[in-house]
Amino acid sequence: MLKARILVIDDEEEMLDNYSRLIGKMGYECLTERDGRRAIEMIDSHSPDVILSDLRMPGMSGLDLLDKIRDLNQGIPVILVTAYGDIPTAVESVKRGAFDFISKPFSSEQLRIILERAIRYKALADENKKLKEQLGACAELEIIGKSEAMREVIEIIGRVSTTDANILLTGESGTGKEMVASVIHSRSYRNTKPFIPVDCAALPENLLESELFGYERGAFTGASTTKKGLIETAHEGTLFLDEIGEMSLTLQAKLLRTLQERVVRRLGSNRFIPVDIRIISATNRDLKRAVQEGSFRDDLYYRLNVIHINIPPLRERREDTPLLALHFLKRFTSLHRKETNSISAEAMSALEDYSWPGNVRELQNVIERAVIMSDKKVIELKDLPEELHSNKSIPILPENLSYKEAKEAWLTAFERNYLQSLLDGSSVNISRAAERAGINRKTIHRLIKRHKLDVRRSRN
Repeated sequence: MLKARILVIDDEEEMLDNYSRLIGKMGYECLTERDGRRAIEMIDSHSPDVILSDLRMPGMSGLDLLDKIRDLNQGIPVILVTAYGDIPTAVESVKRGAFDFISKPFSSEQLRIILERAIRYKALADENKKLKEQLGACAELEIIGKSEAMREVIEIIGRVSTTDANILLTGESGTGKEMVASVIHSRSYRNTKPFIPVDCAALPENLLESELFGYERGAFTGASTTKKGLIETAHEGTLFLDEIGEMSLTLQAKLLRTLQERVVRRLGSNRFIPVDIRIISATNRDLKRAVQEGSFRDDLYYRLNVIHINIPPLRERREDTPLLALHFLKRFTSLHRKETNSISAEAMSALEDYSWPGNVRELQNVIERAVIMSDKKVIELKDLPEELHSNKSIPILPENLSYKEAKEAWLTAFERNYLQSLLDGSSVNISRAAERAGINRKTIHRLIKRHKLDVRRSRN
């Protein structure tokens, strides 16, 4: 078996000697070059598997070198070596196509781990290349939308799926963040390995910790067996951390350590287990503000937010509503063996006019309910929930408001009216209201608190 070939670029001769010694001990072939331009020529003649380059060099910087390598389009993973103060530039480099970065000072073990990951990435990427080519046009995104906002999202997904960069998805509840994460995974070189979703808001801190990191037998009361954690389970695949903004600072620190060291330690164990995972995280919170307020670690934020994709709410891309509605109609008529095959013009108009506080998830639930309840081939307005039958929730606004103020006031009034109507129609049953709206109970409780609604009759 041929040794992996590492090309190292650094303008300091002493550093190159150190790299040669360390990389040689790891069992790899090490090529060195002090000049970035000559290094470009070596790529054609020596076909390295991985390139390790210093970020700051005279003549051609690490970023310039990265751009040149990308122009060659050979798919060679590039790792940039940075000082701590260059972290923002390093993050930018990953956005521009670098495989990863490593900060000085680093240990030989840290270097070994990142090189192993890059070598494995190259091998798997080469292995999947033929399959990707065969899929061609058939490997279409399973994301419905023709609006400008969604075209931009789809374009970004297409660019980042084949990289190994961590991704942060933002957007309101119900916009389809897990669907996007799943699509990115399915189009990545990790697609034959697990996609593991974790809802960080659904579990209390101690349970979330044991689920993520696993535990040894006897680690705590009730731990009668050894259990592998979800991070371990996602090895070589993708870990999707939904509602990452709800994670406690203690768990954030532990997750950061795992991402930096690429190892995981089960509760009750002193053994470190190597893991190779890609992180896709999602939140409906403003994490930048959370960082400023001290409820979210800035170093973890930068690790997770290498690529940011914001998924717009359905009310901001109304032209996508008919496409989505017909897509769900086709799915649920097949699933429930119904003969319903179209939506009347009046019903479709109501769907387009509605503001969808529960976003795509709410639309999906509305169409499924209509398919189940309708006994005709056409879904009529009467088959839709009462709140879609009129625009009575639209408030009268003062004339002197700015666009931003008017929009905020309109959405606030609509949200309150919709929520009250939803609760009334559900006999003030929180669980039933959440199911009808296509959002979770925590969101309902948060909205009730925000709008100070009286729910003393609630049976939850």
